[in-house]
Amino acid sequence: MRRLIALTTTTAIALLVLAPAALAHDGGEGLYGQTNDKVTTAAGFILIVFIPVFIFTASMIQGRLEKRKDARKAAAKARAKSAAWQRGW
Repeated sequence: MRRLIALTTTTAIALLVLAPAALAHDGGEGLYGQTNDKVTTAAGFILIVFIPVFIFTASMIQGRLEKRKDARKAAAKARAKSAAWQRGW
């Protein structure tokens, strides 16, 4: 337990010390370049569209998986009741 606490503390301190150096190159602009109001607005609109589309897609996938699971359960129940499946070799 002491090693875990020491490792966590060391990692947190290292990340806090190294974070400013990671943002210091190119005047703090980052990979995209200078950020203005147009870029910020476009990023916001992208998020507004992405989140509902992601939720809808994930819900459709989960619904399809649930339908398959229910069909598998029904088939297993039917096999358990069927006389043909009760016999062995």
